[in-house]
Order: sequence, then C-alpha cells, then structure tokens
Amino acid sequence: MLIRKIKDMKQITKRLKKEGKTIGFVPTMGYLHEGHVSLIRCSKKDNDITVVSIFVNPIQFGKNEDLDRYPRDLERDVEICTEEGVDYVFYPSADEMYPEGFSTYVEVEGITRRLCGAFRSGHFKGVTTVVAKLFNIVQPDRAYFGEKDYQQLKVIQKMVRDLNIDVEVIGCPLIREKDGLALSSRNKYLTPEERKSALSISRALFRAKQMFESGEKDPSKLVNEVKRIISSQPLVKEIQYIEVVDPEELTPKKKLEKGDVVAVAVFVGNTRLIDNIKL
Repeated sequence: MLIRKIKDMKQITKRLKKEGKTIGFVPTMGYLHEGHVSLIRCSKKDNDITVVSIFVNPIQFGKNEDLDRYPRDLERDVEICTEEGVDYVFYPSADEMYPEGFSTYVEVEGITRRLCGAFRSGHFKGVTTVVAKLFNIVQPDRAYFGEKDYQQLKVIQKMVRDLNIDVEVIGCPLIREKDGLALSSRNKYLTPEERKSALSISRALFRAKQMFESGEKDPSKLVNEVKRIISSQPLVKEIQYIEVVDPEELTPKKKLEKGDVVAVAVFVGNTRLIDNIKL
C-alpha cells in the first residue's frame, strides 16, 4: 500500500502498535536494486510488518551534487516492493517532510567529519535529520541499512544511542554485482568504459584484504596498494580518500587488526562511488 501523507503513516503505525505487531523499516531514496531487496528480506524475516520509505532527501545533497538527476522510478520501485511482500511504501513529498518554516536539524558530531563527511559538508546533518524524522513517523522496532554506506550506518547507530531512540539499527552485508562492483543506484550513471575502470575499486579492496590475511599489519602498505590499483585506470578522475579505520569510531589505524575497515571514495568520470571492505 502506497502512503503519501505523514498523518496517514502515523495512524497506521499507531494501529499496528496497538495490535502488538513488530515493524521493520527500510529507508531508501528509491531506484531500488538487489542491495535494497536484501534489506527488505532481512526485515521480512525479523518482523510482522515491513515498511519501505522512498524519499530523495534534498537536504543531504550539497551544491553541484546530483539531486536533480538522481535516478527515480516510483512505478518500478512499488512493483519490487509488492513482489517482495512489503506491507507499506511511504512516499512523502519534500513539502510534506520539510514544510515552510522548517528549521530543526539533528547533527552527530565527531565521526561525521571524517571520510565522506570531510568532502560533503552538511551531508550527514541532512541524513540524520531525515532519518530521525522517519523514525518518529514510522516508529519501527528495527531499521535496516546496508554496510556499503558504512559511515552512514555508524552515524545513525550513534544518533540512536545518543538520543535514546527506541529502535534497533541493523547493518546488512554489502551486496556486489557479479563483476564485483558494489551495488549503488548511481552505477546507472557509468558508461560501459567507466564501469570497467570502476571495477578496479573492488579489485583493490579484495587485494587489501588478501594482504592483511597474509600477515600485513601496516595500514600505509594497504593504502598504497589500493591507490596503485585504482589510479592505474584511465577513467578514474579523482581518488577522494583511501583510509583504514576503526570499525566503530572510524578513526585512522596505525596498526591493522581484525575487523578494521578499508574505505574508499572515488570519482570515475563524473560519478562518485564509495566502497569498503572489512578485514
């Protein structure tokens, strides 16, 4: 069932809670792919009811980012949700979420300044604000986020802890396409030639993991090897960052340990791609 109004979603939530139903929630920006489907399936397994939101959140996009061209296909998204047995699709407008006079924001400090946060000013403030609003509207027992957006997952988990929001935030494994490319709605932007260059990202990350498993303990050696593999590709325009970080605090590591995360952000052509791997 497609729900467009906040008041309608809240009424449904209230009724479900009275009936003692557990609610699983998958927040998305639409243009759903197998990564989103994996989150939906996790929610279906754990909960009585599954709600998917589709909302391209304007306040998490910076100037000159791809808000206007971000891929959208509501009909296809609803079809996928129906096939997967989603109970409710929440599809609010920007005016519904941010009415005139809106001026309240949620901001997590510290970990939002690293990795993507160092390059996308205000991005995580937009993410945490919209997710806090969605949690208040949907009132889920559990919410599901992909580990592809690893920093986002950790920021939201911290927000929930710090603000005592009564929801369990669950990270689900990163899903890759058969050729290794991390699934992302933005993959649609890549030309066939750019896609070939983009495959160097996952290849480099798997090489870093292999080095760690062979006994390498120096993060700089992993970083240099990842950089070498990615920068050898002709259509890689810019490497924004390659970092080896603590899995919770996202602080840089001086010595590698099991569970550390190698995270990258790379422009292939004009498309910004992020990826990561756990050691």
